[in-house]
Amino acid sequence: MDGSTAKIYDLGSQRYRAEIVSHGSVVATMETKGQEADAGLDANGMYVVLTMGGEIHSRMGGEHQGPGTFKLTGGWTAKVTKIGELRYRAQIIGHDGVAATLEANGHDVGVDANSVYIVLSTGGVISSHK
Repeated sequence: MDGSTAKIYDLGSQRYRAEIVSHGSVVATMETKGQEADAGLDANGMYVVLTMGGEIHSRMGGEHQGPGTFKLTGGWTAKVTKIGELRYRAQIIGHDGVAATLEANGHDVGVDANSVYIVLSTGGVISSHK
């Protein structure tokens, strides 16, 4: 979204690594953990999700500063709580209750929630986009 590019590497078993490249230099790296989770990154206001399928999505804007409860894209609601220094938890709530829980514990996290891409940063910022 900001003009940078991503180099995505297939590490096998639904694990992918993405290097975010700007002006020829790697400015960030993110990695999925196989079937366990997608990956998310708050890159100075550009929110990036790398899925377990190796797809990458980025967007700017749409952020909310936690703690608090916020309406997200796609009809989701996020309840963000601070649980420690650089540690925030977000319950992603849909029509049937809590669909996912994200925990930013020293690093940003993200999830693909039915093609709505949600990032929770270690600073408690939550962002969503389609």
